[in-house]
Order: sequence, then structure tokens, then C-alpha cells
Amino acid sequence: MTVKLDFEESLKDSPRFRAAIEVVQNDVSELETRLDKLVKQCQAMLDAGRVYCQTSKSFVNGLRELGHQCSRDKMMEGCLDRFSKKLSVILEAQGEVIEITQKSVKTKLQNFVKEDVRRFKDVRKEFERSSETLEGALARNAQAPRGKLHEVEEASNALLNARKAFRSEALDYVLEINVIEAKKKTDILMAMLSLMEAQSQFFQQGHQSLSELEEYRQNLNKEHTQFVLDAAREKRDMEQKHAEIKKKDMSFDDSIMDFNADAANGIAMEGYLYKRASNAFKTWSRRWFSIQKNQLVYQKKFKDLPTVVVEDLRLCTVKPSSENERRFLFEVVSPSKCCLLQADSERQQQAWISAVQNSIASAFQEHREDAHSPRQRCSSVSANSILGGGVGGATDQENKVCKALEEVQAIPGNRQCCDCGEPGPDWASINLGITLCIVCSGIHRSLGVHFSKVRSLTLDSWEPELIKLMCELGNTVINRIYEARIDEITIKKPHPSSPRGDKESWIRSKYVEKKFIQKLPEAGRNPPLRRSSAKRNRATTQDRTTERPAIKPKPNRATLPRVTGLSPKDIVQINNTGFHKDVEEEEEDLSGLHPGALLYRSAALQNFPVMADALAHGADVNWVNLAEDSSTPLIQAVSVNALAACEFLLQNGANVNQADSNGRRPLHHATILGHTGLVCLFLKRGADYNALDKNQKDPITIAVENANADIVTLLRIAKMNKEMREMDGAFGQSGDETYHDIFRDFSHMASNNPEKLKRRSADPKS
Repeated sequence: MTVKLDFEESLKDSPRFRAAIEVVQNDVSELETRLDKLVKQCQAMLDAGRVYCQTSKSFVNGLRELGHQCSRDKMMEGCLDRFSKKLSVILEAQGEVIEITQKSVKTKLQNFVKEDVRRFKDVRKEFERSSETLEGALARNAQAPRGKLHEVEEASNALLNARKAFRSEALDYVLEINVIEAKKKTDILMAMLSLMEAQSQFFQQGHQSLSELEEYRQNLNKEHTQFVLDAAREKRDMEQKHAEIKKKDMSFDDSIMDFNADAANGIAMEGYLYKRASNAFKTWSRRWFSIQKNQLVYQKKFKDLPTVVVEDLRLCTVKPSSENERRFLFEVVSPSKCCLLQADSERQQQAWISAVQNSIASAFQEHREDAHSPRQRCSSVSANSILGGGVGGATDQENKVCKALEEVQAIPGNRQCCDCGEPGPDWASINLGITLCIVCSGIHRSLGVHFSKVRSLTLDSWEPELIKLMCELGNTVINRIYEARIDEITIKKPHPSSPRGDKESWIRSKYVEKKFIQKLPEAGRNPPLRRSSAKRNRATTQDRTTERPAIKPKPNRATLPRVTGLSPKDIVQINNTGFHKDVEEEEEDLSGLHPGALLYRSAALQNFPVMADALAHGADVNWVNLAEDSSTPLIQAVSVNALAACEFLLQNGANVNQADSNGRRPLHHATILGHTGLVCLFLKRGADYNALDKNQKDPITIAVENANADIVTLLRIAKMNKEMREMDGAFGQSGDETYHDIFRDFSHMASNNPEKLKRRSADPKS
């Protein structure tokens, strides 16, 4: 231990000793001041460190909670979990550093000031007191007179005692000075060494802990670099897509209505509809409807439990409604109640009606027995009919279903799925006129009814006009249109065993994106239009040895007489004399027309392949010819009594209530021309029989003036049926049955025996 002051010097009490003591006292005083300040700074540092650790722990807990929230992303969850654990270990080590600093630095330095420095001060006070006593004794001893021996003796004794006490205190003070000097070094150095050791251990532990993540951090850094590149690429693609979409017309208000019976979440279709309440006020509320689990349900908010409208779709029916002034109404009728709903547009109305109908068919399919396939069931039905085992309407209905299956599959190409080639397809797209396997039919459903309307050949009832329409087209005809450029493109057509994803990609490319059709314009692409040859092809397929005379082209709109303004007698005379027989039959080259005009002209010629081709190239099914009284393709088809052509246009979205410039709708034209089968079709498709033309005549008035008893009967029955339903509510069963029976008979007659309707129209008395 280094000696600050010599003990011998303290006994001499020399000026050098006093000067040394004064230097030591100043050093100790300054040391005390600095140590007090350092202790306060250390305390502030410890408090800040504890706050930092506490805040950091909260931050790490936030990282851990964020990792739990990202549980769907395993990479993010693993990253946040591992990093939060390592940071927690580092924070625990930092907390230990704070505690060590508290013990080794603050406490030691504080104890040095409170104990050692205070003891030094106490010893210094005793030394100063004895020094003052010695100074007094020396002064009294010097002042003692010679003649007063007792004073001299007292002064000498006092001086002796004072010198003895001073020297003792001086030795103690020197000892304390040397001790505090030595302890100052040991305590301060020990505190600093402990602090540095704690810091060293903290950083070593942190480095070791983070080093364990070195490989993981490098891999994560590579992934991050790839994420940045992918994000930049996706951002560029999204910006391009955003710019492309923004260029389109944003004024439309029709939502895309997609029906997907095979949806992963079980929701076949969903969207907003207005629902009329069953209370006395008949208020309308907007609700989110969905078709799921063979039920029609709705909810106000996403978290609300769905309210079931129809418990089992197999027990309900759906149809358009015109009993209210509000537009786009349709009703879902079940044995327990009738629910009146409203869509936002006619397109959405038709989409919901088709979706409910398809869901009903799907519900029947899911619940039917699997003991027999559809073909086996048809075979058993035929056997029962022969043996007399099948009696009643159910057997007749199944016979008709089997007949529809046979007739449709007899068309060239229809014995294989139109899109994948699966043999024996049992499903059909009625607006495209093709047959499909069950897998492709599910994909077609997901496209939405504005692209494809799917119906079962074995489970659904088929109206005769639909069968007639299906027989006019077929897979071969449609594939010539939608796969015209398949040889020019490297995309491979799927086969029956192809994955569903490949089939879905092919079908969307074929019907939605239309990648394989011929591009327009292209001069001379369409041949001179003739009547559809689908039936001729079918007959040739069935009997190649039998020659049939060439089918002459049906008259087009240009060869027909104008009926506007004609009297009923003139119309009957035209029908009786067969005006069109003497018209020169000639081919018409329509290859230069744009799709809308092409659809318009081919509708009168009943050329279904060309009509389908025009629609494939984007023809507006409601295209208006301003040069011919704003006539539409549907009115063109009416003018030549083309039942199947009208059905084809209606199935592809034609507006049955669109009027021409004279205010006449398709129903007016069919009534004027006496086309009973078309009147029946339009009434079934929701035609307004109360609409007035410019002459303020509705179809009933026109039919009465024309003395067409059949059409008058149909119109009045439709009106009476509606009135009965309004009086009896949803359970006007007698009126409904009569209505359907009569219309079913007229539909079969119009499709299978149109000559009878012509005779009846020509002679109302017959």
C-alpha cells in the first residue's frame, strides 16, 4: 500500500506536514463531490435502463403477438417467433447487467462516500480539535511567568497532555489518510472491473445468441431479396392492370353474378337483393343473400347468423314477378311461404333465377340414389313402360327426359363432352347448345349464366322448344366457331382424364377470353347464309344411304311483306295464300356485316351456326336496326315464326319486352302475325301482355281484332292466372296447374305439330 503521508512527519507537525494535510483534505473533498455526482448519474442510468428494458419487453411481446396473428403465413410466424425469443434472451442479459451495475458500481461508490469519507471527516475533526488544544496549551505555556511556579507547572502539564493527545490524533489522521487513499483505488477499480465484466458477458452472450441465427438470417435475407423483386414485379403488373381497367367504362352498375355449385366455401352464389317484409307495411330491406347447403339464406351483417328463407331448395320454385310496380322482381315459392325479392338490374334478376334453378337441380342430384346411373335409370324407365310397370305423370316425365337425352345426343359430336371428350355426357349448356360431362358442367356453372346456362339432360324437365334449339346446334357446330384457330395455338385441348384445373383453364380461354375464334374483320369468312343444316347432318348421320332434297333457304327480312298497318284480313290472306312460296330463293352474302348486324340478318334466316358465330364475336343480342323501325334480332325471328331462333336469342339474354319504334314488342308482333307458339313462348319468358303500342293497343286487343281464338285464350289465361295468384296468395294451385297444362300443350304443338296451329290460326272456328 502506497503511504500518502509519513507518520514521523505527523509527530514533527512541521509546515510540510500541514501543507500535505491541506492537499489531502482538498482531494478528499473534491473526490466526495465527484463521487456524489457519479452516483446520481449511475442511478439515472439504471432507471433509464430499467425503463428501456421494460419498453423493449413490451416491444418483443408485440412481435410475438404479431407472429401469432400471422399464423397463416408460416414463414412470417417462424421469423417473428425466433427473433422475439432471441431478443428476450438479450433483454434478460441486459437486465442482469443493470442489477450488477446497481450492486458493483452504485452501491460500492455510495458506501465509499457514506462510510469511508464520513469516517475520514470525523477523524479530521478530532485532529483539528486536538491541534487547536495544542495551540492553546503552547500559548498558555509561553505566557506563564517565572515567578509563579504553580502556573508554570500547570501550563507544562497541560502542554504535555495536549501534545500527547495531538500526536495520537495526528497518527490516527495520517493512518486514515493513507487508508482512504488506498481504498479509493481498490473500490473504484473493483467497481469498474465488475461493470466491464458484466458488459463483456452481456455482449458475448448477445453475440453468441445472434450467431446461432446467422445461417437463418442469411437465408431470410435471400428470401427478402426475392420478395422485393416479386413485389416490384407484382406492383408493375397491378399498375398495368389498374390502368387497363381504368380505361374501361366505369358507369355500369351490374355486378358480376357468378354461380358456382362446386365452390370451395360451399356458397354457390351470393349478392345483395331487396327483400319485401311480410309485415303489414310491406317494407323493403337490402340484405346479403347466398345459396349454400341447398338453402337460400340472407344476413344483414357478416357476423350475424344467416336467416333461412328456403330450408330445402328441392321444395321450392322460382319465377319472375310483375305483381308490383318495382322492377326486376322475382319470387321464390315454397310450401310454407312466398318470398318476393328484387335485384338491381334485369341481368341480375335473370342470374339469380337461373342460380336458384341450377341449385334446385344440384340438390336433386346430390340426394338422388346412386344405385343406378342416369342411363340405367332411362333403361329401367323404358323397360317399365314396355312391361306396364310405369304408370302416371312421373313415368311420362322420365320418358320425356330420356327422349331429350336421346334426341340431343343424336346430334353430330354430342356423344362426347364438347370440351374434354368424355363419352356419354349427361349435362348441357342450353344457351350454347352443347353437351357436357359433369366436371365440365360444374366449370361452366362457375362462369356465370351470362356465359353458360347449365342443365341436366336426365334430371331436369326439358321444354320442347329447348330440345328443338339443342338439335339445331351441337358440339361439332359450336367447336367450329370457338375452336376455329386451335391449330394455330399451342394450347393443348384437355382430355377426359385431365386435371380439373386444366379443364377450367381451357374452358375459360375458350368461352370467356375467346382465344380460339376467328378474328374480325376477315373478308369472306362467312359463307352465303342458308338455313341451319344441323338437322340435315343428323339425318345423314342416322341414314347415310337415304338421299334428301336440299333444304332451301328460309326467306329473310327483305323478302317479307311489311305487316305494320295491315288489317287482320290482310294478315290472314297472306298466311293462307302462302305469299313466300313465290319469292325468289337466293343466297345472301353477309360476310361483310359487323356482329350485331350479322345476328340481326341471320335471325330471320334461322341460321343458328351464324347466329352463334355472331354472338361469339361480341354481337349485342338486343342490337337495334334503326333503318328498320328499331327492330331487334328477336323481332326478326318472330317475323318468320322461328320458334327455336327466338328461344336461342332469349336464352342468350334477349329482352323479351324490348319495343321497336312503333312501341311493339315481340309479343305484339307474334300476336299480329298469328304465331301462337311464339305467343306461348313469350308469355312463359315473362312478356308483358298489358304493354301498349303507339296505337294504344295491347296484345289481347290485337288478338281479338284478328279473331285468333288460340292467342286470345293464351293471353286471357295468363292474365287470369296472375289474378288468381294475387287473390289466393302463393297457393293458387288450381290456377297454376291449368295454366301450366295449357301452355305445355301449346308448346308441344308449336314444336312438334306447327301445322295444327297454322290451321287453327287461319280458321278460328275450326
